[in-house]
Amino acid sequence: MSRIGRMPIPLPEGVTVDIKGNRVKVRGPKGELSQTFDPSMRIKLEDNVLQVFRPGDDRRHRALHGLTRALLANMVTGVFEGFQKQLQIEGVGYRADVKADGTLEMGLGYSHLVLVEPPEGISFEVEPRSRVITVSGINKQVVGQIAAVIRAKRPPEPYRGKGIRYVDEQIRRKAGKTGV
Repeated sequence: MSRIGRMPIPLPEGVTVDIKGNRVKVRGPKGELSQTFDPSMRIKLEDNVLQVFRPGDDRRHRALHGLTRALLANMVTGVFEGFQKQLQIEGVGYRADVKADGTLEMGLGYSHLVLVEPPEGISFEVEPRSRVITVSGINKQVVGQIAAVIRAKRPPEPYRGKGIRYVDEQIRRKAGKTGV
């Protein structure tokens, strides 16, 4: 059995799950998520605990077992607590701000401002003094994808460390040219 797949998912107070065939809807204080899973996986809700069962031991079912459980656990965590990623801007003159409509506006050394529109369910927050951008939402996949899109606008460079990086990311620095 999969170590991940066989772990039960306890539902926190205020989170409800609706299972119809292979479609699962999870509602909580922060919002609602729904997803369709592989029809061969059985998802059961008993005594406020979600469990995933697989039909057999073939390779595909073993892989789907852990994946299905992880996705369900992320849905439950997302609607109860939410997810966030933090990015830090490094560089002289680099800045970020959130406009009134929620759009992230960044000055990254280009001749123009870089704008990032938030998809539905995603919000941006900028701490002005520390130049930290926080991307938050209930869908873990979308939060990670938007954070990666923002980082890709000006990835950190290895010589001076300028650019956008994750707060916990280590940038391997290189030595510059040496005079001979």
